Amino acid sequence: MTAGTHELQEALYREMLGRIQQTDLTVPYREGPYEYYSRTEEGKQYPIYCRKAATLGAAEQPVVDLNRLAEGHRFMAIGAFAVNDDGGRLAYSTDSTGFRVYDLHVRDLASGVDLPDRAHDVGSVAWAADGRTLFYTVKDAAKRDYRVYRHRLGAPTDDLVYEEPDERYDVRVYRSRSRAFFFIASESHTTSEVRFLKAEDPAGAWTVVSPRRQDHQYSLDHRTDSFYILTNDRGRNFRLVRAPVSDPGPERWVEVLPHRADVMLEDFDCFQDHLVVQEREDGLVRLRITDLRDHAWHRVDFPEPVYAAGLGTNREFATRVLRYNYQSFTTPPSVFDYDMGTRTATLRKRTEVLGGYDPALYESKRLHAVAEDGARVPISLVYKKGVALPAPLLLYAYGAYGSSLSASFSSNRLSLLDRGVVYAIAHVRGGGELGKAWHDQGRMLHKRNTFTDFLAAARHLIHEGWTREDRLAIQGGSAGGLTMGAVVNLRPELFKAVLSQVPFVDVINTMSDPSLPLTVGEFEEWGNPAKPE
Repeated sequence: MTAGTHELQEALYREMLGRIQQTDLTVPYREGPYEYYSRTEEGKQYPIYCRKAATLGAAEQPVVDLNRLAEGHRFMAIGAFAVNDDGGRLAYSTDSTGFRVYDLHVRDLASGVDLPDRAHDVGSVAWAADGRTLFYTVKDAAKRDYRVYRHRLGAPTDDLVYEEPDERYDVRVYRSRSRAFFFIASESHTTSEVRFLKAEDPAGAWTVVSPRRQDHQYSLDHRTDSFYILTNDRGRNFRLVRAPVSDPGPERWVEVLPHRADVMLEDFDCFQDHLVVQEREDGLVRLRITDLRDHAWHRVDFPEPVYAAGLGTNREFATRVLRYNYQSFTTPPSVFDYDMGTRTATLRKRTEVLGGYDPALYESKRLHAVAEDGARVPISLVYKKGVALPAPLLLYAYGAYGSSLSASFSSNRLSLLDRGVVYAIAHVRGGGELGKAWHDQGRMLHKRNTFTDFLAAARHLIHEGWTREDRLAIQGGSAGGLTMGAVVNLRPELFKAVLSQVPFVDVINTMSDPSLPLTVGEFEEWGNPAKPE
């Protein structure tokens, strides 16, 4: 079918490869006495993870070279990457199958030699304060993280700390940025429960913060004598509360930031003197920063009308520098360090696009389509200035799990834009762009809204002259592939071409078989076919 496009395929490949800086490195992040980063070398498939002592002129120390680990394997990926407090040992996991089966290794970083300590099919990993005790999760046959083990280096057996019996829940173990506490979070798509333990007492008893209650979700971090808790107990878009470490139950929760119907609280980071909250308002991320010494707060401003932003790698607790990531349809991925005291941002790195890329040649916009029930569906689009309309247009969507699609950069996409194609994202219900209510209105019995929102977006782009039916292509993968299957059956005449990637179009069959990986946990997103409603 595509034999006649061979020359075009080769031209596109050369274009795309020619924009990539193959020899490159990431911006180092500080953790303890070292700066960690990864780098790539031209002609090598995988990154090399390195570190330097946090002093000027320090020599590079390779930590993990995935290219070496990949020798003799068809595939190699790294999962967990956790350094103990003194920087002497690294716990990391690797998958050589491509099936996300990660094996845990512990490397002595002074010698570069892996210790005999191993574990199979692990997920999250966290070190205790003693530097010799490690907590990790393992998966069951359905690919669900369900057990937490405690391992002491050199010990022949590990201790089972926690097992999650409910198949709807996944388990993860992590450590607070303050390094004072461990947390075990049991989370389904709708409900969560968190336990905590002092990091200096790895053999101690774990304490539940708030016992699980259906549809109550919460997460927490630590600062001084308090836990800060993100909770949806008073609204779907979450609020932020504070509780004493000595007695953190819900009856002791004190509100820090209230629930707001039009603002979703997505994430937060605790620092020694500052609190950073990642919010989403009108589909766009905003960072809200509070100085906890005087409770003055401000927001980080972003320069474009359509963009993607989020919290970066922030491992240090006693710092006033916040790292965040920023990009847009026209701005390549960028890493900023933000001084929360002076309120100034420093660009640390912007991904270089080779070949003379000029962002001024392109333009992005935000439009809105009106759905069948009157809902306003945001559409983000990008095009080359001067494009002839109606143009060929590629419309993308996902629309599930409350996941938000942002206006991220793609150097490969330039090969479309430069040929006069308009690219657009329909932020349909089922996603999280407009908060949890937007998700709720596109799942379970309301799932049809995802599909009709997409159709509304397509009709709007046609009506406004951006494209025509015979020039409109659509794309979606996995749950977005389900959307493709639905809309092309509902309105086949609207679309010229459909790119459906690993499409989840066998929903009834899949959800009817609880022995399949991931199925039971998905009942809260798609419904359980054993229950007629």
